[in-house]
Amino acid sequence: MRYKLDVLGVQEFRWEKGGTVRAGDYDFFYGTGNENHQLGTGFFVHCRIVSAVKRVEFVSDRLSYIVLRGRWLHIILVNVHAPSVEKSDEAKDSFHEELEQVSDQFPKYHMKMLLGDFNAKVGRENIFMATSGQESLHQDSNYNGVRLVNFAISQNLVVKSTMFPHRNIHKYTWTSSDGKTHNQIDHVLIDIRWHSSVLDVRSFKGTDCDTDHYLAIAKIRERSAVCKQAAQRFDRQRINVMKLNEPEVWEQYQIEITNRFAALENSDDDEDVNRTWENIKENIQTSAKGSLGLDEFKQNKSWFDEECLGFLDQRKRAKIQWIQDPSQSNVDNLNKVRREVSRHFRNKKKAYLRAKIEEIETNNKIQNIRDLYRGINDFKKGYQPRCNIVKDEKGDLVADSHGIVTRWKKYFSQLFNVHGVKDVGQAEIHTAERLVSERNASEV
Repeated sequence: MRYKLDVLGVQEFRWEKGGTVRAGDYDFFYGTGNENHQLGTGFFVHCRIVSAVKRVEFVSDRLSYIVLRGRWLHIILVNVHAPSVEKSDEAKDSFHEELEQVSDQFPKYHMKMLLGDFNAKVGRENIFMATSGQESLHQDSNYNGVRLVNFAISQNLVVKSTMFPHRNIHKYTWTSSDGKTHNQIDHVLIDIRWHSSVLDVRSFKGTDCDTDHYLAIAKIRERSAVCKQAAQRFDRQRINVMKLNEPEVWEQYQIEITNRFAALENSDDDEDVNRTWENIKENIQTSAKGSLGLDEFKQNKSWFDEECLGFLDQRKRAKIQWIQDPSQSNVDNLNKVRREVSRHFRNKKKAYLRAKIEEIETNNKIQNIRDLYRGINDFKKGYQPRCNIVKDEKGDLVADSHGIVTRWKKYFSQLFNVHGVKDVGQAEIHTAERLVSERNASEV
Protein backbone atom coordinates (compact mmCIF):
# COMPACT_ATOMS: atom_id res chain seq x y z
CA MET A 1 0.00 0.00 0.00
CA ARG A 2 1.48 3.33 -1.05
CA TYR A 3 -0.17 5.24 1.79
CA LYS A 4 2.21 3.63 4.35
CA LEU A 5 -0.57 2.62 6.72
CA ASP A 6 0.16 0.84 9.98
CA VAL A 7 -3.37 -0.43 10.67
CA LEU A 8 -6.29 -0.62 8.24
CA GLY A 9 -9.85 -1.52 9.20
CA VAL A 10 -12.03 -3.04 6.47
CA GLN A 11 -15.71 -3.93 6.39
CA GLU A 12 -17.94 -6.16 4.29
CA PHE A 13 -15.38 -8.44 2.66
CA ARG A 14 -17.79 -11.41 2.88
CA TRP A 15 -15.46 -14.27 3.76
CA GLU A 16 -16.79 -17.45 5.29
CA LYS A 17 -14.24 -18.35 7.96
CA GLY A 18 -12.21 -16.24 10.35
CA GLY A 19 -8.46 -16.43 10.72
CA THR A 20 -5.14 -14.78 9.93
CA VAL A 21 -3.31 -14.63 6.63
CA ARG A 22 -0.21 -12.85 5.35
CA ALA A 23 -0.95 -10.36 2.54
CA GLY A 24 2.25 -8.77 1.29
CA ASP A 25 3.74 -6.69 4.10
CA TYR A 26 0.58 -6.98 6.19
CA ASP A 27 -1.02 -9.57 8.46
CA PHE A 28 -4.76 -9.71 7.83
CA PHE A 29 -6.96 -10.57 10.84
CA TYR A 30 -10.47 -11.29 9.60
CA GLY A 31 -13.74 -12.52 11.05
CA THR A 32 -16.69 -14.38 9.61
CA GLY A 33 -19.62 -12.87 7.77
CA ASN A 34 -23.22 -13.96 8.09
CA GLU A 35 -24.92 -16.98 6.54
CA ASN A 36 -25.70 -15.00 3.36
CA HIS A 37 -22.03 -14.26 2.64
CA GLN A 38 -22.44 -10.64 3.69
CA LEU A 39 -20.80 -8.25 6.15
CA GLY A 40 -17.63 -9.23 8.03
CA THR A 41 -14.87 -6.99 9.46
CA GLY A 42 -11.10 -7.27 9.66
CA PHE A 43 -7.78 -5.53 10.29
CA PHE A 44 -4.65 -5.23 8.17
CA VAL A 45 -1.62 -4.76 10.45
CA HIS A 46 1.79 -3.91 8.98
CA CYS A 47 4.61 -6.31 9.80
CA ARG A 48 6.64 -3.54 11.44
CA ILE A 49 4.09 -3.20 14.26
CA VAL A 50 2.50 -6.66 14.28
CA SER A 51 4.51 -7.50 17.42
CA ALA A 52 2.45 -4.84 19.26
CA VAL A 53 -0.82 -6.75 18.69
CA LYS A 54 -2.15 -7.91 22.05
CA ARG A 55 -5.62 -9.17 21.21
CA VAL A 56 -8.09 -9.34 18.32
CA GLU A 57 -11.74 -10.10 19.00
CA PHE A 58 -14.61 -10.45 16.52
CA VAL A 59 -17.78 -9.70 18.45
CA SER A 60 -20.18 -10.13 15.51
CA ASP A 61 -20.30 -9.78 11.74
CA ARG A 62 -20.60 -6.01 12.21
CA LEU A 63 -18.24 -5.39 15.11
CA SER A 64 -14.65 -6.25 16.05
CA TYR A 65 -11.73 -4.68 17.90
CA ILE A 66 -7.96 -4.93 18.12
CA VAL A 67 -5.76 -4.04 21.10
CA LEU A 68 -2.24 -2.70 20.42
CA ARG A 69 0.43 -2.41 23.09
CA GLY A 70 1.50 1.21 23.45
CA ARG A 71 4.55 2.71 25.08
CA TRP A 72 2.55 4.02 28.03
CA LEU A 73 -0.97 2.74 27.37
CA HIS A 74 -2.88 0.37 25.11
CA ILE A 75 -4.49 1.53 21.86
CA ILE A 76 -7.92 0.01 21.26
CA LEU A 77 -9.35 0.22 17.73
CA VAL A 78 -13.01 -0.76 17.29
CA ASN A 79 -14.03 -1.66 13.73
CA VAL A 80 -17.67 -0.76 13.07
CA HIS A 81 -20.13 -1.47 10.26
CA ALA A 82 -23.45 0.05 11.32
CA PRO A 83 -26.82 -0.76 9.71
CA SER A 84 -27.88 1.56 6.91
CA VAL A 85 -30.78 4.00 7.14
CA GLU A 86 -33.13 1.55 5.39
CA LYS A 87 -32.70 -1.09 8.09
CA SER A 88 -35.33 -1.59 10.78
CA ASP A 89 -35.21 0.16 14.14
CA GLU A 90 -34.80 -3.23 15.84
CA ALA A 91 -31.58 -3.90 13.91
CA LYS A 92 -30.23 -0.46 14.77
CA ASP A 93 -31.13 -0.79 18.46
CA SER A 94 -29.50 -4.21 18.65
CA PHE A 95 -26.32 -2.92 17.01
CA HIS A 96 -26.00 0.13 19.28
CA GLU A 97 -26.63 -1.95 22.39
CA GLU A 98 -23.88 -4.33 21.34
CA LEU A 99 -21.55 -1.43 20.54
CA GLU A 100 -22.24 0.14 23.92
CA GLN A 101 -21.50 -3.13 25.75
CA VAL A 102 -18.19 -3.50 23.93
CA SER A 103 -17.23 0.11 24.62
CA ASP A 104 -18.04 -0.14 28.33
CA GLN A 105 -15.78 -3.16 28.88
CA PHE A 106 -12.55 -1.26 28.08
CA PRO A 107 -10.56 0.51 30.84
CA LYS A 108 -10.96 4.28 30.88
CA TYR A 109 -7.22 5.07 30.89
CA HIS A 110 -6.49 3.36 27.52
CA MET A 111 -6.85 5.15 24.19
CA LYS A 112 -10.10 4.04 22.54
CA MET A 113 -10.94 4.76 18.89
CA LEU A 114 -13.97 3.79 16.83
CA LEU A 115 -13.66 3.72 13.05
CA GLY A 116 -15.53 2.34 10.08
CA ASP A 117 -18.76 2.63 8.14
CA PHE A 118 -21.32 4.18 10.50
CA ASN A 119 -23.82 4.93 7.68
CA ALA A 120 -24.41 8.24 9.46
CA LYS A 121 -24.47 11.80 8.14
CA VAL A 122 -23.31 14.11 10.93
CA GLY A 123 -24.38 17.73 10.43
CA ARG A 124 -23.10 21.12 11.54
CA GLU A 125 -25.78 21.84 14.14
CA ASN A 126 -24.67 24.24 16.87
CA ILE A 127 -25.98 21.94 19.57
CA PHE A 128 -23.48 19.24 18.47
CA MET A 129 -20.53 21.59 17.94
CA ALA A 130 -18.54 20.35 20.96
CA THR A 131 -18.84 16.73 19.81
CA SER A 132 -18.69 16.90 16.01
CA GLY A 133 -17.26 20.32 15.17
CA GLN A 134 -18.27 22.54 12.24
CA GLU A 135 -16.37 20.98 9.31
CA SER A 136 -18.79 18.25 8.24
CA LEU A 137 -19.80 17.82 4.62
CA HIS A 138 -23.48 17.92 5.58
CA GLN A 139 -25.49 20.77 7.03
CA ASP A 140 -28.04 18.59 8.81
CA SER A 141 -27.72 15.22 10.50
CA ASN A 142 -29.87 12.28 9.52
CA TYR A 143 -31.38 9.77 11.96
CA ASN A 144 -28.23 7.64 12.13
CA GLY A 145 -26.13 10.77 12.57
CA VAL A 146 -28.15 11.90 15.59
CA ARG A 147 -27.82 8.44 17.14
CA LEU A 148 -24.08 8.48 16.52
CA VAL A 149 -23.64 11.87 18.17
CA ASN A 150 -25.78 10.84 21.16
CA PHE A 151 -23.71 7.69 21.53
CA ALA A 152 -20.50 9.74 21.39
CA ILE A 153 -21.78 12.09 24.10
CA SER A 154 -22.74 9.19 26.37
CA GLN A 155 -19.30 7.58 25.97
CA ASN A 156 -17.25 10.83 26.21
CA LEU A 157 -16.17 10.55 22.57
CA VAL A 158 -15.71 13.13 19.84
CA VAL A 159 -16.21 12.72 16.08
CA LYS A 160 -12.79 13.74 14.72
CA SER A 161 -13.64 13.06 11.06
CA THR A 162 -15.85 16.20 10.99
CA MET A 163 -13.43 18.58 12.75
CA PHE A 164 -10.70 19.19 10.16
CA PRO A 165 -11.08 21.77 7.38
CA HIS A 166 -10.68 20.19 3.94
CA ARG A 167 -12.10 20.59 0.50
CA ASN A 168 -15.36 18.74 -0.03
CA ILE A 169 -13.71 16.16 -2.31
CA HIS A 170 -11.55 15.17 0.68
CA LYS A 171 -14.54 14.92 3.03
CA TYR A 172 -17.06 12.61 1.36
CA THR A 173 -16.39 8.88 1.71
CA TRP A 174 -19.21 7.44 -0.41
CA THR A 175 -20.53 8.10 -3.93
CA SER A 176 -23.70 6.76 -5.51
CA SER A 177 -23.58 4.64 -8.64
CA ASP A 178 -24.59 7.57 -10.85
CA GLY A 179 -21.79 9.71 -9.41
CA LYS A 180 -24.14 12.55 -8.41
CA THR A 181 -24.66 11.92 -4.68
CA HIS A 182 -21.80 12.24 -2.19
CA ASN A 183 -22.02 11.47 1.54
CA GLN A 184 -19.66 11.49 4.49
CA ILE A 185 -20.74 8.34 6.32
CA ASP A 186 -17.38 6.81 7.39
CA HIS A 187 -16.13 8.35 10.63
CA VAL A 188 -13.40 8.24 13.27
CA LEU A 189 -14.28 8.69 16.95
CA ILE A 190 -11.87 8.93 19.90
CA ASP A 191 -11.94 9.52 23.65
CA ILE A 192 -12.19 13.20 24.43
CA ARG A 193 -9.12 13.05 26.70
CA TRP A 194 -7.02 11.79 23.76
CA HIS A 195 -8.60 13.89 20.98
CA SER A 196 -5.39 15.91 20.46
CA SER A 197 -3.59 12.71 19.40
CA VAL A 198 -5.53 12.72 16.10
CA LEU A 199 -3.67 15.08 13.77
CA ASP A 200 -5.82 14.79 10.65
CA VAL A 201 -8.64 12.81 9.03
CA ARG A 202 -9.45 12.93 5.32
CA SER A 203 -10.48 10.67 2.44
CA PHE A 204 -8.39 9.59 -0.54
CA LYS A 205 -9.66 8.72 -3.99
CA GLY A 206 -6.61 6.88 -5.35
CA THR A 207 -7.36 3.43 -3.94
CA ASP A 208 -9.07 0.90 -6.19
CA CYS A 209 -11.01 -1.82 -4.36
CA ASP A 210 -14.03 -1.78 -6.71
CA THR A 211 -16.25 -0.29 -4.03
CA ASP A 212 -18.43 2.80 -3.70
CA HIS A 213 -16.54 3.87 -0.54
CA TYR A 214 -13.29 5.81 -0.41
CA LEU A 215 -10.35 5.30 1.90
CA ALA A 216 -10.49 7.46 5.04
CA ILE A 217 -7.10 7.92 6.73
CA ALA A 218 -6.48 9.26 10.23
CA LYS A 219 -3.02 10.37 11.37
CA ILE A 220 -2.43 9.43 15.00
CA ARG A 221 0.34 10.65 17.28
CA GLU A 222 1.04 7.72 19.57
CA ARG A 223 3.85 5.21 20.03
CA SER A 224 3.31 1.48 19.91
CA ALA A 225 5.39 -0.99 21.90
CA VAL A 226 7.08 -2.73 18.98
CA CYS A 227 9.48 -5.59 19.66
CA LYS A 228 13.02 -4.46 18.79
CA GLN A 229 14.56 -7.92 18.62
CA ALA A 230 15.63 -9.22 15.26
CA ALA A 231 13.37 -11.65 13.48
CA GLN A 232 14.24 -15.30 13.67
CA ARG A 233 15.29 -16.85 10.40
CA PHE A 234 14.22 -20.43 9.90
CA ASP A 235 16.17 -23.01 7.95
CA ARG A 236 13.67 -24.32 5.43
CA GLN A 237 15.94 -26.82 3.69
CA ARG A 238 14.18 -30.02 2.75
CA ILE A 239 15.74 -33.24 1.41
CA ASN A 240 14.53 -34.51 -1.97
CA VAL A 241 13.38 -37.94 -0.74
CA MET A 242 11.71 -38.68 -4.08
CA LYS A 243 15.13 -39.61 -5.49
CA LEU A 244 15.13 -42.71 -3.27
CA ASN A 245 12.80 -44.29 -5.83
CA GLU A 246 15.77 -44.48 -8.21
CA PRO A 247 17.80 -47.69 -7.57
CA GLU A 248 21.19 -46.07 -8.27
CA VAL A 249 20.54 -43.20 -5.86
CA TRP A 250 19.23 -45.59 -3.21
CA GLU A 251 22.37 -47.72 -3.37
CA GLN A 252 24.62 -44.67 -3.22
CA TYR A 253 22.81 -43.30 -0.17
CA GLN A 254 22.90 -46.69 1.55
CA ILE A 255 26.64 -47.04 1.04
CA GLU A 256 27.38 -43.52 2.25
CA ILE A 257 25.23 -43.75 5.37
CA THR A 258 26.71 -47.17 6.21
CA ASN A 259 30.26 -45.83 5.99
CA ARG A 260 29.48 -42.87 8.18
CA PHE A 261 27.83 -44.98 10.90
CA ALA A 262 30.75 -47.41 10.80
CA ALA A 263 33.00 -44.48 11.71
CA LEU A 264 30.71 -43.62 14.63
CA GLU A 265 31.19 -47.08 16.17
CA ASN A 266 34.80 -46.22 16.95
CA SER A 267 33.80 -43.17 18.98
CA ASP A 268 34.21 -42.96 22.73
CA ASP A 269 31.43 -44.70 24.67
CA ASP A 270 31.67 -42.13 27.50
CA GLU A 271 30.79 -39.28 25.18
CA ASP A 272 27.91 -37.02 26.16
CA VAL A 273 24.53 -38.20 24.83
CA ASN A 274 23.74 -34.77 23.37
CA ARG A 275 27.03 -34.72 21.50
CA THR A 276 26.36 -38.24 20.22
CA TRP A 277 22.98 -37.22 18.91
CA GLU A 278 24.44 -34.18 17.17
CA ASN A 279 26.96 -36.42 15.41
CA ILE A 280 24.23 -38.84 14.28
CA LYS A 281 22.03 -36.03 13.00
CA GLU A 282 24.90 -34.34 11.19
CA ASN A 283 25.94 -37.58 9.47
CA ILE A 284 22.39 -38.33 8.32
CA GLN A 285 21.89 -34.81 6.96
CA THR A 286 25.28 -34.73 5.24
CA SER A 287 24.71 -38.11 3.60
CA ALA A 288 21.23 -37.12 2.44
CA LYS A 289 22.36 -33.79 1.01
CA GLY A 290 25.25 -35.41 -0.84
CA SER A 291 23.25 -38.29 -2.32
CA LEU A 292 19.73 -36.90 -2.67
CA GLY A 293 20.18 -33.15 -2.81
CA LEU A 294 17.75 -30.50 -1.66
CA ASP A 295 14.16 -30.24 -2.79
CA GLU A 296 13.11 -26.86 -4.11
CA PHE A 297 10.03 -25.41 -2.48
CA LYS A 298 7.22 -25.16 -4.98
CA GLN A 299 5.53 -21.82 -4.75
CA ASN A 300 1.80 -21.92 -5.36
CA LYS A 301 1.28 -20.43 -8.79
CA SER A 302 -1.77 -18.30 -8.29
CA TRP A 303 -4.12 -17.51 -11.14
CA PHE A 304 -3.60 -13.80 -10.45
CA ASP A 305 -0.77 -12.75 -12.80
CA GLU A 306 0.55 -9.70 -14.64
CA GLU A 307 -2.33 -9.83 -17.10
CA CYS A 308 -4.78 -9.49 -14.23
CA LEU A 309 -2.84 -6.47 -12.95
CA GLY A 310 -3.27 -4.89 -16.38
CA PHE A 311 -7.04 -5.35 -16.16
CA LEU A 312 -7.04 -3.77 -12.69
CA ASP A 313 -5.14 -0.76 -14.00
CA GLN A 314 -7.68 -0.44 -16.80
CA ARG A 315 -10.53 -0.49 -14.27
CA LYS A 316 -8.75 2.06 -12.09
CA ARG A 317 -8.32 4.47 -15.01
CA ALA A 318 -12.00 4.09 -15.90
CA LYS A 319 -12.99 4.82 -12.29
CA ILE A 320 -10.78 7.92 -12.07
CA GLN A 321 -12.30 9.18 -15.31
CA TRP A 322 -15.78 8.60 -13.85
CA ILE A 323 -14.85 10.49 -10.64
CA GLN A 324 -13.58 13.47 -12.60
CA ASP A 325 -16.56 13.52 -14.98
CA PRO A 326 -19.61 11.51 -13.79
CA SER A 327 -21.34 11.64 -17.16
CA GLN A 328 -23.52 8.82 -18.45
CA SER A 329 -20.91 7.76 -21.01
CA ASN A 330 -18.26 7.40 -18.28
CA VAL A 331 -20.72 5.48 -16.10
CA ASP A 332 -21.43 3.06 -18.95
CA ASN A 333 -17.71 2.72 -19.68
CA LEU A 334 -16.94 1.94 -16.02
CA ASN A 335 -19.67 -0.72 -15.85
CA LYS A 336 -18.40 -2.26 -19.09
CA VAL A 337 -14.82 -2.41 -17.82
CA ARG A 338 -16.02 -3.95 -14.53
CA ARG A 339 -17.86 -6.71 -16.40
CA GLU A 340 -14.80 -7.42 -18.55
CA VAL A 341 -12.54 -7.61 -15.49
CA SER A 342 -14.95 -9.95 -13.67
CA ARG A 343 -15.26 -12.17 -16.73
CA HIS A 344 -11.47 -12.34 -17.15
CA PHE A 345 -10.97 -13.25 -13.48
CA ARG A 346 -13.56 -16.02 -13.68
CA ASN A 347 -11.89 -17.49 -16.76
CA LYS A 348 -8.49 -17.31 -15.07
CA LYS A 349 -9.75 -19.16 -12.02
CA LYS A 350 -11.39 -21.86 -14.16
CA ALA A 351 -8.17 -22.36 -16.15
CA TYR A 352 -6.22 -22.59 -12.89
CA LEU A 353 -8.56 -25.28 -11.53
CA ARG A 354 -8.34 -27.27 -14.77
CA ALA A 355 -4.53 -27.17 -14.59
CA LYS A 356 -4.64 -28.43 -10.98
CA ILE A 357 -6.91 -31.32 -11.99
CA GLU A 358 -4.60 -32.26 -14.85
CA GLU A 359 -1.65 -32.20 -12.43
CA ILE A 360 -3.46 -34.60 -10.09
CA GLU A 361 -4.18 -36.96 -13.00
CA THR A 362 -0.53 -36.87 -14.06
CA ASN A 363 0.65 -37.65 -10.51
CA ASN A 364 -1.79 -40.58 -10.43
CA LYS A 365 -0.39 -42.01 -13.67
CA ILE A 366 3.26 -41.76 -12.63
CA GLN A 367 2.49 -43.05 -9.10
CA ASN A 368 3.62 -39.84 -7.39
CA ILE A 369 1.56 -40.62 -4.31
CA ARG A 370 2.72 -37.75 -2.12
CA ASP A 371 1.86 -34.95 -4.57
CA LEU A 372 -1.29 -36.84 -5.56
CA TYR A 373 -2.79 -36.81 -2.07
CA ARG A 374 -1.50 -33.32 -1.43
CA GLY A 375 -3.42 -32.06 -4.45
CA ILE A 376 -6.54 -34.01 -3.46
CA ASN A 377 -6.43 -32.51 0.04
CA ASP A 378 -6.13 -29.02 -1.43
CA PHE A 379 -9.39 -29.56 -3.31
CA LYS A 380 -11.10 -31.30 -0.42
CA LYS A 381 -10.20 -28.85 2.35
CA GLY A 382 -10.19 -25.71 0.25
CA TYR A 383 -8.10 -22.69 1.15
CA GLN A 384 -6.37 -23.13 4.51
CA PRO A 385 -4.43 -20.02 5.60
CA ARG A 386 -1.29 -20.69 7.61
CA CYS A 387 -1.51 -19.28 11.11
CA ASN A 388 1.72 -17.57 12.16
CA ILE A 389 0.50 -16.25 15.53
CA VAL A 390 0.37 -17.93 18.96
CA LYS A 391 -0.94 -17.01 22.40
CA ASP A 392 1.00 -16.63 25.63
CA GLU A 393 0.01 -17.83 29.10
CA LYS A 394 -2.39 -14.91 29.57
CA GLY A 395 -4.13 -15.45 26.24
CA ASP A 396 -2.51 -12.43 24.56
CA LEU A 397 -1.28 -12.72 20.97
CA VAL A 398 2.40 -13.14 20.11
CA ALA A 399 3.04 -12.15 16.50
CA ASP A 400 6.78 -11.51 16.13
CA SER A 401 8.88 -14.50 15.09
CA HIS A 402 11.34 -14.21 17.98
CA GLY A 403 8.52 -14.14 20.52
CA ILE A 404 6.84 -17.13 18.85
CA VAL A 405 10.03 -19.22 19.10
CA THR A 406 10.46 -18.20 22.75
CA ARG A 407 6.85 -19.11 23.52
CA TRP A 408 7.16 -22.57 21.93
CA LYS A 409 10.43 -23.17 23.78
CA LYS A 410 8.83 -22.31 27.11
CA TYR A 411 5.72 -24.38 26.33
CA PHE A 412 7.65 -27.56 25.52
CA SER A 413 9.96 -26.99 28.49
CA GLN A 414 6.95 -27.01 30.80
CA LEU A 415 5.37 -29.93 28.95
CA PHE A 416 8.30 -32.36 28.97
CA ASN A 417 10.29 -31.28 32.02
CA VAL A 418 8.49 -32.23 35.25
CA HIS A 419 9.85 -30.33 38.24
CA GLY A 420 9.03 -30.82 41.90
CA VAL A 421 7.86 -34.43 41.64
CA LYS A 422 9.37 -36.28 44.61
CA ASP A 423 7.40 -39.49 45.01
CA VAL A 424 6.57 -41.31 41.81
CA GLY A 425 4.78 -44.54 42.67
CA GLN A 426 5.26 -47.59 40.53
CA ALA A 427 2.00 -48.95 39.25
CA GLU A 428 1.15 -52.47 40.27
CA ILE A 429 0.67 -54.88 37.39
CA HIS A 430 -2.06 -57.46 37.92
CA THR A 431 -2.20 -60.53 35.73
CA ALA A 432 -5.23 -62.69 35.11
CA GLU A 433 -5.46 -66.07 36.80
CA ARG A 434 -4.82 -69.14 34.69
CA LEU A 435 -8.08 -70.83 33.77
CA VAL A 436 -6.60 -73.96 32.16
CA SER A 437 -4.08 -76.16 33.99
CA GLU A 438 -0.70 -76.79 32.47
CA ARG A 439 -0.48 -79.88 30.29
CA ASN A 440 1.97 -82.68 31.03
CA ALA A 441 4.18 -84.51 28.56
CA SER A 442 1.81 -87.44 28.06
CA GLU A 443 -1.06 -85.15 27.12
CA VAL A 444 1.08 -83.33 24.63
